[in-house]
This record gives sequence, structure tokens and C-alpha cells, in this order.
Amino acid sequence: MLKELSRKKNIHVMLVYTGGCNGCDIEVVNCVLSPFYDAEQYNVFLTWNPREADVLVVTGCVTKAVSASLKKIYDEIPEPKAVVAAGACALMGGVYNNIGADLGTSTFIDGPVENIIPVDIKVPGCPPRPEDVITGIVKALPKILNG
Repeated sequence: MLKELSRKKNIHVMLVYTGGCNGCDIEVVNCVLSPFYDAEQYNVFLTWNPREADVLVVTGCVTKAVSASLKKIYDEIPEPKAVVAAGACALMGGVYNNIGADLGTSTFIDGPVENIIPVDIKVPGCPPRPEDVITGIVKALPKILNG
């Protein structure tokens, strides 16, 4: 009962970096922890434990080295859960997907994120603006709140 009540009053966001430049990660953390956006005042918290997460925010191009870990983290998040793919790398592989140029796509990339796990909300940008990340998380809330 305590867990259900807590989940209704708080949103726990888990950020997973899957490869790239970290620009998107900086903007996601900026949304929650900076005094300007301060999502914690609305009971939105970052967590590093998938069993506590409601929303999984994935950044990066999803390298082959992390794709199995990403799937495992997704599987450990309790239902209902939502996935937000944030940034050009998470949505398309970004510059890392076509790093071979005329030689073709990179053999190190499994992404985009939707190739590995289901994605509910897509937030474009390189990096996405903090306002867009917050909007993406808010768009994921009905799935969390309505089951």
C-alpha cells in the first residue's frame, strides 16, 4: 500500500545513457536538478534503481555493448511504465549511426532505441531543450497514472 501511494504522488525518472556525447544527459539532469527548471518541486525525482522507476528516459545511440543492459533495465521497471527516447541519437542513431559515411552505417550501433525496447514518447533535438524533455515526460504521465 505504501508503494502504491508513493507511486501515485511521485514520478521517478530513470536516465540511461547508451552512448554518444552526453549532451542530452546534461539537459535531462538540468530539468530535474537545476534551480531554473527544478522538476523536484513537482515531485519528479531521478532514480538509479529500475525497480523504483516509472519513466525510463533513454539518451544516446545504443551501442551493441549496452543494448542487452538497456533491455534488462527495461524489463526490471514495474508496470505501468513509459519510455521516453530523448535526442537525435536515441531517435535515429545520430551522427554515430552513419559514422562510416560512404562505407555505410556503423557496426557498433544497435540503435535507435525503438529497435531495442518499445518507445512511448520521442523527444527530438541535439540536444533536446529542457522544456522539450519535460514536455515528453509529461506526455508519458497518462500511461503511468491510468495504468
